[in-house]
Amino acid sequence: MKIFLSILLAALFGISTAQELTDPIAERMISYQLKNGGWPKQLADKSVVNYSKLLTPALQKVINRSTEKLATIDNNATTREINHLLLAYSKTNNSTYLDAATKGVQYILSAQNDKGGWPQYYPDSSSYRGQITYNDGAMINVLEILLSISTKQEPYTVLTDKFSGEIEPALTQGIDCILRTQVKQGNKATIWAAQYDQKTMEPAQARLFEPIALATAESAGILRFLMHIENPAPEIKNAITHAVEWFSTHKEVGYDYIKTEKNGKLIRELVTSPTSTIWARFYDVKTNQPIFGDRDNKVKYSLNEVSEERKNGYSWYGNWPQKVITREYEKWLNKVNR
Repeated sequence: MKIFLSILLAALFGISTAQELTDPIAERMISYQLKNGGWPKQLADKSVVNYSKLLTPALQKVINRSTEKLATIDNNATTREINHLLLAYSKTNNSTYLDAATKGVQYILSAQNDKGGWPQYYPDSSSYRGQITYNDGAMINVLEILLSISTKQEPYTVLTDKFSGEIEPALTQGIDCILRTQVKQGNKATIWAAQYDQKTMEPAQARLFEPIALATAESAGILRFLMHIENPAPEIKNAITHAVEWFSTHKEVGYDYIKTEKNGKLIRELVTSPTSTIWARFYDVKTNQPIFGDRDNKVKYSLNEVSEERKNGYSWYGNWPQKVITREYEKWLNKVNR
């Protein structure tokens, strides 16, 4: 029976049956893991981590030159690896995958700052790398893992006992950070910025074209995470309600944001569309006016003011909150009001 199961797993999962079952992507992830337990998104030569590439001797040398300062949660780095390794362990029972995932969780626990947030990079805090970072789901990806461990979701249950007494405080502090960073306009709570100063917890700028602003894509992810929390406290319920109210108030009905090709170039355009609802990526933290950024580090108030390179190289509008504030919010209300 065991032999048959091994053969079946090999066929379905692409793994070897010799001695211990293996997963090729997990094997490469282990090779890329840094000494502090985190993973880079780029290597020492600035090349992007790509697990589809074979580990040639030349690539291994570049990996070996990569330092702990490259460890990050940006672009799904570290959380992506933890998730995959735990899934691979659940299918192969290969202990090296569990060990690597355990070190990864130890890394993200050590990276949490005294405000309860996570920086984009750790231990490197240069430039905006030390900011509390919701951008591209960075901090929320971490919290989703901690919540899955805390609530004993598969395949995260194997880590529950390993981190007994550590996960709950980190999770509580992380949620408190979310509640504290929800932007207020007077006494009215709105949504969230993409980055925050790690000391003052005030909204902060990141790249030149990412101004201080309310950030709709990131806030949609934060909202979805808060809705995953079982038996939410009143302050969590209030945060969700206010964020949904803000999104509902500031939606732009009758427009769509599309990609088209003109003269051989891919361009992004804002067009009229009676059945569409979208939001700008960024809104002014005081006036709620849509704003845009550019590489000249100046805030623009119209997409037409943005340079062609940035206008077509960044998503300035989207429907990120749509599903969250309709179907998911309705399900959440039904659940918490039962």
